[in-house]
Amino acid sequence: MKLRLLLISLITYSWTLFSQEFIRTKYNFNSDWKLKNGDIKNALINDFNDTDWERVTLPYAYNQREAFLKDIEELTTGIVWYRKSFKLPENAIDKKVFIEFEGIRQGGTIYVNGKKVGMHENGVMAFGFDISEYVKPFPFNNVIALRIDNDWHYRETTTNATYRWNNINFNANYGGIPKNVFLHITDKIYQTLPLYSNLKTTGVYVYAKDIDIANKSANISVEAEIKNEFSSDKNTELFVEIFDNDNHKIAEFTSEASTINSGATKTLKANKNLNDLHFWSWGYGYLYTVNSYLKIDGNITDKVETKTGFRKTAFRNGEVVLNDRVLQIKGYAQRTSNEWPAIGMSVPAWLSDFSNRLIVEGNGNTVRWMHVTPWKQDIESCDRVGLIQAMPAGDAEKDSQGDHWKQRVNLMRDAIIYNRNNPSIIFYECGNEVISEPHMHEMKSLRNTFDPYGGRAIGSREMLDSREAEYGGEMLYINKSAGKPLWATEYSRDEGLRKYWDEFSPPYHKEGEGPLYRGKPANDYNHNQDAHTIENVTRWYDYYVERSGTGHRVSSGGVNIVFSDTNTHHRGESNYRTSGEVDPMRIPKDGFFAHQVMWDGWVDIENYRTHILGHWNYADTVTKNIYVVSSADKVELFINGKSKGFGSQSKRFLFTFENIKFEKGSIKAIGYDTNRKVLSEDEKITAGKAHAIKLTPIINPTGFKANGADVALVNVEVIDKNGNRCPIDNSMINFSLKGDGIWLGGIAQGPNNYVLSNSLPVENGINRIMIRSGFNPDKIKIEATSKGLKSAKITLETLPFETSNGLSTALPNADLESYLDRGPTPSTPSYTIKRQPVFIKYAETESNAENAYNSYDDNELTEWRNDGRMNTGKITYTLAKPSIVNECVAKFTGWRSKSYPIRILADDTEVFKGDTQQSLGYITIPLKPALAEKITIELMGLNTENDAFNEIVEVDPNKELDLYKNKDAANRKGDLRIVEIEFYESP
Repeated sequence: MKLRLLLISLITYSWTLFSQEFIRTKYNFNSDWKLKNGDIKNALINDFNDTDWERVTLPYAYNQREAFLKDIEELTTGIVWYRKSFKLPENAIDKKVFIEFEGIRQGGTIYVNGKKVGMHENGVMAFGFDISEYVKPFPFNNVIALRIDNDWHYRETTTNATYRWNNINFNANYGGIPKNVFLHITDKIYQTLPLYSNLKTTGVYVYAKDIDIANKSANISVEAEIKNEFSSDKNTELFVEIFDNDNHKIAEFTSEASTINSGATKTLKANKNLNDLHFWSWGYGYLYTVNSYLKIDGNITDKVETKTGFRKTAFRNGEVVLNDRVLQIKGYAQRTSNEWPAIGMSVPAWLSDFSNRLIVEGNGNTVRWMHVTPWKQDIESCDRVGLIQAMPAGDAEKDSQGDHWKQRVNLMRDAIIYNRNNPSIIFYECGNEVISEPHMHEMKSLRNTFDPYGGRAIGSREMLDSREAEYGGEMLYINKSAGKPLWATEYSRDEGLRKYWDEFSPPYHKEGEGPLYRGKPANDYNHNQDAHTIENVTRWYDYYVERSGTGHRVSSGGVNIVFSDTNTHHRGESNYRTSGEVDPMRIPKDGFFAHQVMWDGWVDIENYRTHILGHWNYADTVTKNIYVVSSADKVELFINGKSKGFGSQSKRFLFTFENIKFEKGSIKAIGYDTNRKVLSEDEKITAGKAHAIKLTPIINPTGFKANGADVALVNVEVIDKNGNRCPIDNSMINFSLKGDGIWLGGIAQGPNNYVLSNSLPVENGINRIMIRSGFNPDKIKIEATSKGLKSAKITLETLPFETSNGLSTALPNADLESYLDRGPTPSTPSYTIKRQPVFIKYAETESNAENAYNSYDDNELTEWRNDGRMNTGKITYTLAKPSIVNECVAKFTGWRSKSYPIRILADDTEVFKGDTQQSLGYITIPLKPALAEKITIELMGLNTENDAFNEIVEVDPNKELDLYKNKDAANRKGDLRIVEIEFYESP
């Protein structure tokens, strides 16, 4: 009788439990991990004794404390084990349990409760496993263990192929689990996860069609892949709710009902036309929350939340168009690791926002992640801050074949599926260099299959004449097109430390001085800030002069390499790359402000800015050139209110004032338009004697969490009695920390780069330190002292972080707000027409006449050339209509090394005579205006060869710099060779 009552009770309990509506939950799985270096026997079994292992909260690379301490080639590699104990929720009986890793490095085997679940090896992409059959229900304890190998030479187990992007030059090897981990618990009918490898599922896809920017409307569609693992068929609908950025519900709609058979997988679709939409834009990270539910026999269950944004794109006429407005690409080629000292890439989500938002605040609109897919945290961060992304799959240099190519295809497929709801991704990059047309087609087919409505161009570096690629562009050079957009995928490779203002400021670094690189002087990699900034201005100018509005063929911009100094391949005196416009702690160099000036507009300048390079704290004996970067038409300099005249303008944005004698007080630069109207100004004052230390905390906007992973930044400044930063002070600051916090410190030039050191010098009056939270809420007290300076103290209070049995419902990016400061896309044009193209009808020449068209075919991989004899160096272009041509724009073969002595005739009138300049692409030749039907280019003498950019080097020192050069080219002096030529008249 008692047994019968017990059975009835158990059945009743089970029926009650399973009749309740189950709420799908995504858990933060980052807490309570342990790790140990070495290949440890029996570490996969549950009762293994790991009490002496290091306790960590993910994301956490086991060697991350070496970031910037060691050269990339010296980062620790080998085997590491991670373990974690956890319990499932009480209501997760007979449910589906999935684990999602945003990525591990490099190859790892995953075990649950001592059993092998599977492997993941590409070291880049997110992946997941169904662990439902491996876990035990509450109150049993579960153990997950990972054996991970981050060897530089790791090989894929099934093919024995290496991973070419596991590269010692550019992909900093932060090993283990450097990214977030999540646990998903669902019912047996559920919306799948966007994790194709292993699970073979594609998740939820949200997209907009029929976008009408002017009327703020679009058709919003939601597609959800549904899997039914119940033993019975289910009558199912997809129910959708959409909430705006302020969490107000703006819509709900439902798909048609559909029966999903037991064991089947089916995609349900729902859509609705919506009005009064806010479109995601540059610096306007407006996001919607799309909640998709399953409605099973009328009961709502299985909620999936998708954060996304809606925007319209087009790629045409050599231009990138966002929300019906042309946008010139202005930004950075950033290492995907995006790392910081002593913590590597494993930063909290708010710090990703801090770094990526700086790019936007510096008026950059695009980040091109280099070589490998960025992790989801950075992708979502760019969504919030309004920063366009170019997302690669995985590549080193050049095309691949065989198993290496299959690896790249599989990675691109997984990356597209995982990231297709992120509006900031506008470009899919298929290679870090040109790939074959069949390979481009293969990649494009992935985009068309898995993201047909995302509004994303797919292409690769170079691909200038590709019929398949939808964008392209070289690494260093200026490309133009009237068809698909061409933008420089990385330019301006010079380096320079933040520590060096100029030769007149402590520590009095001589410009360019430093060790040899590959046996040759490395002047361009040991710049001071003046020289590095001037180089950045010079290099951007080439793209600016060929922007939209300047002709039929235009450059769609470029990205500077890199944004922040990086623990990767370097050429200068440091063991890390110093090309950044901010240092590793994201403290700006002068180059940051120069770009902020030059880039303040979608295409043309829209907001005027002026920035004086350097400081105003010199010795009384110093006389030096003062440089000002300004978008004004002319700039006047004042010392203590007295005018020093107008600067000499070059490269449009640079104004030089020669031999300015220092006078204590104020230096001011005022920018005017051509009518003397003030447009912008900048002023610097002489700071007094160093007096005190100032500490300023920068913390997580949602509170400093005691989770063992959150980080607080603290600015450390040396100031005078009036609170002004002392810009030439390099005092050593000593720090002490009390409380449950972990000292991470900062970086400076010196022994071991001062990484993790409790003593750290300021550089140019400022530095920045990091504190990681402990595991218990506490008041962390930091004191900074230095001999002769007034000390400073601050207290940082950490907040409780709730976790239970290894699970937390507080996701890493919870409550982080979007950056909306730039506002919606303006409805006005982004540029004015500067000149009108005069089109060529046909060309005539005595030599190689069949190739004459190549000189104006909008294809930079073709050329017209004569036969090498000077008397055949002549080509005549018949214009589409008689025109008053006043400019000729040309790209001559050997653009960076050859100079051609030519004359140009408008009909029979000479309108130019002289030598062509070397360039990194195009030159503009002013012509005497003359009405003409024909324009003739004629070689007048022997051409000369001398590389004007011999210090600008490619990654591969043996790479051919001239697309058409051959062994005899330098010896032939009678060549006339034209890649592209254009003619213009006044608008």
